[in-house]
Amino acid sequence: MPTFAEPLTRLMEAFKTLPGVGAKSAQRLAFHVLKAPKPEVQALAEALLEVKLKLQLCTQCFNIASGELCAICEDASRDVGQICVVEEPGNVAVIERTGGYHGRYHVLHGALSPMHGVGPDQIHVSELIARVRSGGIREVILATNPTVDGETTATHIGSLLKPLDVEVSRIGLGLPVGADIDYVDEVTVSRALTGRRRL
Repeated sequence: MPTFAEPLTRLMEAFKTLPGVGAKSAQRLAFHVLKAPKPEVQALAEALLEVKLKLQLCTQCFNIASGELCAICEDASRDVGQICVVEEPGNVAVIERTGGYHGRYHVLHGALSPMHGVGPDQIHVSELIARVRSGGIREVILATNPTVDGETTATHIGSLLKPLDVEVSRIGLGLPVGADIDYVDEVTVSRALTGRRRL
């Protein structure tokens, strides 16, 4: 195994912590950074820091925001009576690309996973229930991933929402079981939203 200078090795190790980046990809990325002009590397470093320093969670839906509210929650043209519940902020981008949904969102930041110690208190379930209880919500669409954890989460949230006099639906079939919503094409996501079913 080749021995590299410590800063290069540290950079490779840092890249390997990223999802989907193995040892070979990390090495390729590190050498790209090494060969890149200094202004390009400086811009990359600043962009990484800016994401951590200037972004926060929307106080209403927990999507990524640069201020108190995200752009979707600030958009007065969105349907405030409809909330689409997703696991991660990236799921919002996937659904938005379909162009078929015009309501608001609620980002859980995870899914219930008893095997991994993730319970309702570790994700934003109570905040969703509070939003619905505050009134004005007529439908909650549960768009959690079609995995065991996603289904468990949808079932749990559905049971909490049933007594609150709100229509609860689950995105329809069309998403493959075990798939992550981030990797599904827009047509499939659009069909799944259109074919959602009541819980």
